[in-house]
Amino acid sequence: MSSERQKLIDLFPQLLDEILLDIQSNGIPEEGKKWIERCLRYTVCGGKMNRGLAVIESLRELVSPRTLTHEEERKAYILGWSIEWLQAFFLVADDLMDASLTRRDQPCYYRLEGVGTIAINDSFILEACVHRLIRKHFRSEPYYYRLFDLLLDTIWRTELGQCLDLITAPENDVNLDRFTMTTYKAIVKFKTAYYSFYLPVSFAMAMAGIEDESAYAQAETFLLQLGEYFQAQDDYLDCFGDPQIIGKIGTDIQDNKCSWLVVTALDVATPKQREILETHYGKKNLESVEKVKKLYRELDLPLRFSEYEEESYNHLRALLREKTPLGASPRVFEKYLNKIYRRQK
Repeated sequence: MSSERQKLIDLFPQLLDEILLDIQSNGIPEEGKKWIERCLRYTVCGGKMNRGLAVIESLRELVSPRTLTHEEERKAYILGWSIEWLQAFFLVADDLMDASLTRRDQPCYYRLEGVGTIAINDSFILEACVHRLIRKHFRSEPYYYRLFDLLLDTIWRTELGQCLDLITAPENDVNLDRFTMTTYKAIVKFKTAYYSFYLPVSFAMAMAGIEDESAYAQAETFLLQLGEYFQAQDDYLDCFGDPQIIGKIGTDIQDNKCSWLVVTALDVATPKQREILETHYGKKNLESVEKVKKLYRELDLPLRFSEYEEESYNHLRALLREKTPLGASPRVFEKYLNKIYRRQK
């Protein structure tokens, strides 16, 4: 385990205690406090923590060669946790809406005994925790307003992306005509790229004292394209990845998702092959899922994805050579790119 990851993990109990004390100070009875504590312990921890770690890693590069002070480091870890808490909010809600089975190699939170649709309110509490953490630790900082502006804008965009995702692929209403690359890219941009890629780096930029709006715009352009590449990987792993490695059972096919795989398949399928998708895509039975996967293999989607991955990687490398975001060292962006290149989970 990296020292950065361990430091991040070591901070969680303190932040959890702060939230629980906040709850207690508001007069919430003990049973409510215990319920929320169980939710936070179950949903916030256990992920890869790449988003949280990206804050501290980006900040180190942005202030280099200067070394971060102990307080700067601590605040970066807190911002990292705020994004991990935000991720938990999105995942709890998303799993319930998608009726997913597992998350991080364990049952989805809503499937725990006694939880069910209470998970909706618990997701709201997870979101509120993000605001409480930032308010407590950063309201005296000169970049406090920018943090909240970035956070609120990201939540807004992510929820728009989730809306587009859900209305493009409603349950029991399969319409493959809705699945276009334009729609797919819009879903990815808003639902994933902003909070997974742009938010961690922009938080670090704010901490580093960067105020130039063009610098944020340049970073946004690169990181949103990186996020599109990341989501295509995620779609591929949902279908062809090993559940033991990725920590969940993929459900994009039965959930009628507008994924990179189905959009690409529709672009190259013959009319007869499209009929197979029309018949079996979005169906909840294992036989239909296997027929769709078999068709994906017939259409050489694993090879097509491999080619797409190389093209995306080379394109992003070229972007960095052409115009480095921030007009500074490209290492912060290169680290992001190299971390996800050919990932298996």
